[in-house]
Amino acid sequence: MNIENFRAKHKLLKEYKYQWHPIDKGYNNRTVYINVDTLEIIEKPVTEEMKDKFVGGKGFGLKLLWEATKPTTKWNDYENEVVISPGPIAGITQYSGTGKSLVVSISPTDFVMDSNVGGFFGPFLKFSGFDALELQGIASEDVIIFFDGVNHKIEVFDANGLEYDSHLLATQLHEIFADDEYDKFNVSVVSSGKAAEHSLIGMLNFSFYDKKRKEVRLKQAGRGGIGTVFRHKKIRALVAKVPGISGNLNNVVDLEAIQERGRRFNREMRELDDKQNRMRKVGTAHLMEIMNDYDLLPTHNFKFGSHPEAYKIDSNVWTSKFTQGVNDGCWVGCNMSCAKGVDGFELKTGPYKGTRVLVDGPEYENAAGLGSNCGIFDPDIIIELNFYCDTYGVCTITWGTLIAFLMECWENGILNKERTGGLELTWGNGLASLELLHQVARGEGFGKIAGMGVAKCKEYFIEHYGADPQFLNDIAMVNKNLEYSQYVSKESLAQQGGYAMTNKGPQHDEAWLIFMDMVNNHIPTFEDKAEALHYFPMFRTWFGLNGLCKLPWNDVEPENNHLTDEPAKVPEHVDNYVTIFNSVTGKKIDKYELIRMSERVYNFQRIFNIRRGYGIRKYDAQPYRAAGPVTVEEYESRQERYDSQLREKLSIDPTHMSTKEKMAALRKYREEQYEKLLDAVYERRGWNKNGVPTIEHLKKIGMDLPQLIEVVAPLQ
Repeated sequence: MNIENFRAKHKLLKEYKYQWHPIDKGYNNRTVYINVDTLEIIEKPVTEEMKDKFVGGKGFGLKLLWEATKPTTKWNDYENEVVISPGPIAGITQYSGTGKSLVVSISPTDFVMDSNVGGFFGPFLKFSGFDALELQGIASEDVIIFFDGVNHKIEVFDANGLEYDSHLLATQLHEIFADDEYDKFNVSVVSSGKAAEHSLIGMLNFSFYDKKRKEVRLKQAGRGGIGTVFRHKKIRALVAKVPGISGNLNNVVDLEAIQERGRRFNREMRELDDKQNRMRKVGTAHLMEIMNDYDLLPTHNFKFGSHPEAYKIDSNVWTSKFTQGVNDGCWVGCNMSCAKGVDGFELKTGPYKGTRVLVDGPEYENAAGLGSNCGIFDPDIIIELNFYCDTYGVCTITWGTLIAFLMECWENGILNKERTGGLELTWGNGLASLELLHQVARGEGFGKIAGMGVAKCKEYFIEHYGADPQFLNDIAMVNKNLEYSQYVSKESLAQQGGYAMTNKGPQHDEAWLIFMDMVNNHIPTFEDKAEALHYFPMFRTWFGLNGLCKLPWNDVEPENNHLTDEPAKVPEHVDNYVTIFNSVTGKKIDKYELIRMSERVYNFQRIFNIRRGYGIRKYDAQPYRAAGPVTVEEYESRQERYDSQLREKLSIDPTHMSTKEKMAALRKYREEQYEKLLDAVYERRGWNKNGVPTIEHLKKIGMDLPQLIEVVAPLQ
């Protein structure tokens, strides 16, 4: 089917023509609002104040969502929005990792969610003429929204007869909207899948066309159920098409400065990647054996940090599975090329059994979450789970943590065959994980319960099965109703804070401090940890404001980085980003203003959650499994370590104590340490003891906006 045939078969519900103009220093200076129910389309201006306070990307998304929703808005309410915004740097092709966009929404977790995603849609939306897209309302029937950046119009069509699952739908839409094979590169699709319709853990896929493989590939906005919101609004897909990608569509101020920094980084990749992280060969999956060696690899629902069978899914295995020697960048010009994939994988289960498919990944989070955390050490099972999560529209991180939780519930008699409809959710049962995933996609059986996610499953098991609330609260790896990503944080107090003190929930993209804290011992004191938990979440937030991938920042480092005053920050790369931002926008920020830019948006998101009834200290609590051993088995598996800690840190002789007595003493200490950490971090961030930004701090960073002061004033 081509576009002419598509138009003949599909009703055009709305056509909106707009005046296109070139991007000015990274901005179109306008956003677009679409109500999928009324089909109202409105262009909105982007003011200088909006750029100064919110920058772009995540910042624009949060601002627009705040204005569109009420404090009581739920994820499935009419006024909730899905907002997509790429940011001012997004779309340049002279530096690696510049094709990201941010998706923001009120999540099924009830918190304000943001999700960072690659693929081409974000830059293509920008090249079509808009700095952000707001999607509001609930359509009466499934719709396709087409951003025609060639003819400068937006079209809304019915979606009758089109596929649902992402690997088919994205391919179908690339074929429809591209003029020919070459033109597929100029098309990108946003879609979800069948499971997003029947669960609260749905995610979005953003496509790009791989010219070498001649296949459509997918990258994910995974966290927090935004795919569920998308499908609830009856949006089948978004499509963007542009005339082509050229060197300076952002019309930057100083292209040569950007090119110089890009050449410098590309040289580092060529010369240093094989010695450091092998990102171009195996992507983030290079972390598998490192995490296992340092007892940080989640195993059996984060009970343990290593496993003797972990070698079966280490980086050497993934290197042999991944196609080598192809450009695996998810945006033009990215020389990190970490978006690895398995070509021609034959599926063994589900509706596509016997089909050979291209699977994107597994990345580390998928290999660890779908694999070791569930006791699954079969790489083919992990690949198949990875594929079906993607095409069905399910967050892989969530699925891994969810299944691990269910398996521990099975181990403890909370679940059985009667309650699961015959599924045996024992450790390592990959086929059961797959079958349950298929059930979620069909909206059937135990899949309807599992699809609620860990937080709601926990409450369901307490209410319906009489499960022990304390035990489930301890082992349910959620914070702010979001499932943990895949690092064992028990021995890293800083990483505990990096997870549980997040605005959206425990996602490593905000603060990955585990190596700095535990391995390298760079942040030994509370003050050191507090400073790290201020700087690094702010620095990482900045990537989300500008449409950047965080990996080129520190996954390959200059050879002399260890000689710098602050090696953890990779000062040369920080300077690269300052230079690039200034060279795109014409502004003159320094590395200190970079952090203040993020502070404004970070505090805004915190206050957004407070406005919704969340965002204070009690919501920064963590499940105890994130801090220490919950079960006797857990303690005794690392008895020497824990006994030593009792002696050295608590001055307690454990010789004549029972394991439960030792566990109680250790728990009291670790919980107290975490509370002290909260106090230290809050003080450093300019928040009061309850985790509320002070008015004084908001004035200091230039965010003393009346609507924010109104929220925080009663809580000072």
